[in-house]
This record gives sequence, C-alpha cells and structure tokens, in this order.
Amino acid sequence: MQKINNWQQYHEQAKKLIQIAIPILLAQIAQNSMGLVDTIMAGRVSAADMAAISVGASIWFPLVLFGHGLLLALPPTISYLNGSNQRSRIAHQVRQGLWIIMLVCIPLGLLIYHSDLIIYAMQMEERLATITIGYLHAMLFGLPAYLLLINFRCLNDGVAKTKPAMVITFIGLLLNIPLNYIFIYGKFGVPAFGAVGCGIATAIVNWAMCLMMISYSRQSHHLRDIHVFSKLIEKPDVATLKKLLKLGFPIAVALWAEVALFALASLFLSPLGTAMVASHQIALNTSSFVFMFPMSLGMATTILVGQRLGEKSPVEAKKVSYLAFVVGLNITVITAFVTIFWREQIAQLFVTDASVIALASSLLIVASLYQFSDTLQVVAGGVLRGYKDTKAILYITIFCYWVLGMPIGYSLAMTDWIVPHLGALGFWIGFVVALTSAAILLLYRMWKLQGQPDEQLLAKLEKIK
Repeated sequence: MQKINNWQQYHEQAKKLIQIAIPILLAQIAQNSMGLVDTIMAGRVSAADMAAISVGASIWFPLVLFGHGLLLALPPTISYLNGSNQRSRIAHQVRQGLWIIMLVCIPLGLLIYHSDLIIYAMQMEERLATITIGYLHAMLFGLPAYLLLINFRCLNDGVAKTKPAMVITFIGLLLNIPLNYIFIYGKFGVPAFGAVGCGIATAIVNWAMCLMMISYSRQSHHLRDIHVFSKLIEKPDVATLKKLLKLGFPIAVALWAEVALFALASLFLSPLGTAMVASHQIALNTSSFVFMFPMSLGMATTILVGQRLGEKSPVEAKKVSYLAFVVGLNITVITAFVTIFWREQIAQLFVTDASVIALASSLLIVASLYQFSDTLQVVAGGVLRGYKDTKAILYITIFCYWVLGMPIGYSLAMTDWIVPHLGALGFWIGFVVALTSAAILLLYRMWKLQGQPDEQLLAKLEKIK
C-alpha cells in the first residue's frame, strides 16, 4: 500500500511539473518564431536587411537577457511566499521589480543606443551598419515594455500560472506578422523601412504584450488577493532590492556568459569559410530549438521546488528535483535519437550544399551527446534557483564555460597545439566539455544542499525570503 501511495504522489508531482512546463515551452516556441518571421520577411527585401537582423540580435539579446536575468529572482521568491501562505508579501516583490527595471533600463538603453560604436568597430559594410543601427534604435523603444512584461510574467509564473504568458506570446506572434508586413514593405501609406521595420514592429508588439500581461494580472481572480495594483508605486526598499539583486545578478551574469560563449565561437569561426560557419549555425539552431525542452522544464522545476520549500516540505522538494531529471532525460533520449538518425535530413532543411550538409551532420552527432549534459545542467540549475542558491550557478558557469570550455574549444578548433585544427568540431567538443563539467558540479552542489538537515535548510531560506 505504501508503494502505491508513493507512486501516486510521484505521479501527481510529475503531472504538476509537466502542466507548468508545457505552457513555458510553447511560449518560448512562439517567442523564437518571432525572430524566425523577422529573418524571413526581412530577407525578402535584401541580404543586407536579413544580415542586419542577425547582427542586431547578437547585440540586443546578450544585453536584454542581462536585464531579464535580474528579474528571474522573482519566480523562486514568489513561489516560496506562495507555498508558505505569505501571498500578502508578493505584491511588494513585484513593485520592487519595477525599481530594478528603472535601474537597469537606463544603462541598457544607453548601450543599445550607442551600439554604433561596436558596429563600426566591426568594420562591416556601410549599408549593413546603417540598417543594423536603425534596427537597434527602433527596438530600443520596446525595451521598457519587454522588461515590464517579464516582471508581470514572473508574478504569474511564481504562482504556477504559466498559461497566460503562453497565450499572450502567441497573440504577439500573430500581431507581429501583419505589423512586419506594414513596416518592412511599406503598406497602407506607411514608408517601407526594411529591417528597421522589424524593429518598429517588435517594439509595438512588446508594448502590446506588456499591456495584455498587466491587464490579465489586474483582472485575474487567481491574483486578486495579492492586491498588486492597490499601490503600484512604492518607495524603493533597499533590503528587498538587495535580496532580489543578490539572487538575480548571478542569474543575469550566468545567462550572459552562456550567450557570449556561443556568440564568440561563431565570431572565431567566421574566417574559416562559409561552409564551416553555415554548418556550425545549423548545429547551433538545432540545439537552440532542442534546448527549449530542458529550459522549460528547468523553469518549471524552479517554481515547484520553491513552492514545496515554502510549504516547509524539503522532502517533497527533493521528489520534484528527481522527477525533473527523470522527465528531462526521457525527453532527451527522444531528441538525441531524432538528432542522430535524421541528422542529414535536419541539415537539408537549411541548405542544399552537399559539403555543408556533410559538415553539419558530423556536428549534429556531437550535438546529440551535448543534449544529455545540457539537460542535466539546466535542470540542476533550476533546482538550485528554487533553493535560491544562485551564486553557485554563477561560479560554476563561469569556470566551466570560460576556464574549461572556451580554451579547449579554441585550442581544438583554431590551433594545432593538441591535434590538427578541427574547425567547428573543436568548438563543439569544447561545448560538450563545458556542459558536462557544469552538469557534474551543479549536481554535486545540489546533492550537498539537499543533504543539509531540514531545519538548517529552512532557516536559511527564511532569512532570504
């Protein structure tokens, strides 16, 4: 009978975890689809317009993800308060999130506005540089909206309501297509802006999604007792801001470090020829799509672990952690199988060049191994965020990605110090080393954390709630 009860408990936890993760996954797919739509529609104007989207995104995303990362302190904080029946304290966290947005918007905005300094330093073609700068300046108008959207999305995610973000992001995608059509090609009396029109459309969509998320948060009966909007503006609380930034800053830097790793690898490969860069991009795009599965699971794990700890149930938090690994690895077996056995067909979706297909196919074999390590480290990171142990994530990420992964990848890809240079394959071997070592260290950290006496662990969490 005890075994049956345990099985039922695990089944209920797994069901809850998947219910939270699926809307996060679908929202991520919709968000990424916006970028794909932008690239395709801008590409119909000219190659320079399509390239401007790519170059602009490589500057925009690392900067904006830093601001996004700071706000990711909110879901574990809110889920803990929700689980511990302290919902009356949630509104205060959300309002302090608004101050974080104000603090980060100014420096991020200045960096994006003055991105022309970076772009001209890259010595690209004058036309491409002009379009890219225009695109980024247009996107800049949507920066506050994007961060406000994330702030109120974190409120909903923190109380395990992830469907609103999914629905709103899909509406944003549907809105993005006609707005792109109007501003890129110049319809209904609007001038044709090309790639800059993508930036204008994205800024408008960000504001639309932001207003929808705020409107939902204001009207939802799930959030009515929290009273976020009864006093939307309040004085900055130094103690609360310090706690949130202490949690969020390591997440922000770790996110930036990960994005920068892949961006720098692409930059190093650029002199090695079109076929090498294209094959690397195919493997990277495929891995980025597959990554959405463990990433969504990791975010759901953070929410549910935080909630269980708020309920003063460390045992249940451990169960959620173990279930997340089981679910994640089962999904990874499927995605790795598909990647290996259909690697040539996957490459053919992007290009027709036989040499690029052959190179990309070999990289996709390595990418399939990378998926297991990626799942383990993302889920372990999600668990640690639920325990509010974000400094460990930062230190491990920096060490594994930049002390191990990048030097090994560069040595194998670009030099003959160890073996004759391997090109893109060398960097992918470096990625595997980085992610595998990160997975091992994050798992060890999780094991040590969960091995603490329950009373000691809960006392620490109470201090940083």
